[in-house]
Amino acid sequence: MSTLQLKDGTEIFYKDQGKGQVLMFHHGWPLSSDDWDAQVIFFLQKGYRVVTHDRRGHGRSSQDIYGHNIEQYASDAAELVEFLDLKDVVHIGHSTGGGEVIRYVNKYANGRAKKAILISAVPPIMVASESNPDGVPMEVFDNIRDQTLNNRQQFYIDLTFPFYGYNREGAKVKEGVQRNWWRQGMMGGIVAHYDGIKAFSETDFREDLKAVDIPVLVLHGEDDQIVPYQNAALKSIKLLKNGTIKTYPGFPHGMPTTEAETINKDLLEFIQS
Repeated sequence: MSTLQLKDGTEIFYKDQGKGQVLMFHHGWPLSSDDWDAQVIFFLQKGYRVVTHDRRGHGRSSQDIYGHNIEQYASDAAELVEFLDLKDVVHIGHSTGGGEVIRYVNKYANGRAKKAILISAVPPIMVASESNPDGVPMEVFDNIRDQTLNNRQQFYIDLTFPFYGYNREGAKVKEGVQRNWWRQGMMGGIVAHYDGIKAFSETDFREDLKAVDIPVLVLHGEDDQIVPYQNAALKSIKLLKNGTIKTYPGFPHGMPTTEAETINKDLLEFIQS
């Protein structure tokens, strides 16, 4: 476990473990690299080198109040990749991390990326607008902003229910999973989390998706209550030159945790293909 001081002075916490083909995981809002634990141990046991990092302002990285936008997130990832001299990397992003991945691959990879995987990811663009009329209304994100600003401690507990599908009839609620989500969220800075809402909801990734020509796998749960798959995965796959899509009936936004066995198997198959 180490930290890298970026060009602007921000310290990024990262974990670089194992040897072999490099996989780099990019976490979602407002979490940390710990959200990938189920994938990290699986791929380490399969003989991969696994790199994860806490996005600026999140987790154990420094709580700077500047640069909380997708462009900066992708640039930060590039600095870490170049510092570690990683090559032929498979980049895997969940939710906001999926946006970070596609922007990184398009603008910052410089030939270092081999494949990309978007899981429950926010591209092409979440918020509704004239060019995205069936997107999520701005009022939804304004409410997330209000709750993050004024009710963050309780909001981060409440959000775990739709995040993991724990509000569905018959769901097996795991309090430990909820507490771990809350722990990760509360480690991060409130400014980073507040500004990050605009980053994940309003960034337009359509040109990034069109430009990327490496193989991209799109995975999304059909019962995702956070990032609706109809507005995300089904639109992203139409823009990708070399994309493959798989959707899962009944799976929630947090499926890398709740459905790790299935997701890990599908990740491995694509990585080895």
